[in-house]
Amino acid sequence: MKVQFLEEVLKEKILLGVEPYKKELTHRNTPFPSIREKAFAVIGMRRAGKTTFLHQSRNNLMNKGRAPEQLLYFNFEDERLPDLELSQCSLIPEIHERLFPCRGKKTFFFDEIQRIDGWERFIRRLLDDVEYEIFLSGSSAKLLSREIATSMRGRAWEIPIYPFSFSEFLRHHKKEIPSKISHLTSKKKLTLDHQFARFLKLGGLPEVQFLSTPDRLQLLQEYIDVLLLRDVIERHQVSNVIALRWMTRRLLSNPAGLFSMTKFNTDLKSQGIAVSRETLYELLEHLKDTFLLNTISIATDSEKRRQVRPRKIYPVDTGFIPLFDRSGKPNTGHALETAIFVELQRRRAEVAYVHNDDETEVDFLVRYPNGKENLIQVCTSLHDSITLHREIHALEEAHKTYPRAQRLILTLESHLALPEIPRGIKLLPAWEWMLS
Repeated sequence: MKVQFLEEVLKEKILLGVEPYKKELTHRNTPFPSIREKAFAVIGMRRAGKTTFLHQSRNNLMNKGRAPEQLLYFNFEDERLPDLELSQCSLIPEIHERLFPCRGKKTFFFDEIQRIDGWERFIRRLLDDVEYEIFLSGSSAKLLSREIATSMRGRAWEIPIYPFSFSEFLRHHKKEIPSKISHLTSKKKLTLDHQFARFLKLGGLPEVQFLSTPDRLQLLQEYIDVLLLRDVIERHQVSNVIALRWMTRRLLSNPAGLFSMTKFNTDLKSQGIAVSRETLYELLEHLKDTFLLNTISIATDSEKRRQVRPRKIYPVDTGFIPLFDRSGKPNTGHALETAIFVELQRRRAEVAYVHNDDETEVDFLVRYPNGKENLIQVCTSLHDSITLHREIHALEEAHKTYPRAQRLILTLESHLALPEIPRGIKLLPAWEWMLS
């Protein structure tokens, strides 16, 4: 690329990148970091709202009195910059300085920076200059891989962005978010029941919220297709594309279900698809890196047992569940459990599932950063006495092993009379827990 043309493109992007962002933004609950002298890496699945968070952060700084020309948004995903090299990235702060010579801190918001090989060296050099504060975004968890974290010398700080939480969903749809749940009338609780059911059905990806069902499902399928092509196949030079697509279908068709790699490998071989278990484990890690899904293991102190027992699989968004479901059922229970898991991720909790000695299970053993623990059962309805007994019994068995954990049952609806439960177990509508 000719230097003159490159400089013209960079100048145009910089001039546009310091303009105030005037489109309406749905405020995300992700807190603005208070730590300093770090590169803030905003990561998450494609189309989850990372760019929106960058613009929200710019607006927050402008509202605090920072000049727009000190806050540069720059997107590296530009067809005019297909061959931009690491050595040429220094032109960005140089041209910005020529256009806007000013003293004081400058904050650069670099979008999709992982497209530049070796970007971390460029960012580290900017951070060495106390005038610069850096926000980064990317679609791959490799943005903060162990190797990059090492090369950044501990100067990277992760800010994960997920699809809308329930409160963000309400805000996006211009619905009231209650300040005091205990003061809600029965009518308002019914309204929240209805909105929560919509939230489970639509999911939280911003772009699909107001689409018809066929258009929404088509767009979600396109998200997955692009993700597999760009973030897995091209990025990791995956050759066994058939195995990758089979794995993606298997995982997303079984939300909140158990997944055994050994059984899946056997199923592939029965279909004439030869692939090693090592390759399958690599494919699973690649899919997790894209934030499309995540896994949890059994709660145990035995590493061997953890490796042998199946993992539970959760997509990053409930909107993906209908794409691969062939049962024709609403799948409300799996959607509810998935939504709870994603909220636990959003709260930065460490999560496992519990398999008791009597073969009963508890959906989640949760350990929060502040040291608190929860045992959580998720159930759409507790008005069947057999179901109620099963859920309570499993919690009580797990509590023998984890006596510090607060026991919770999260259910779907609030307008039905809640059944009596033993002392020490808390029963809440799931939306109330999410809004707490």
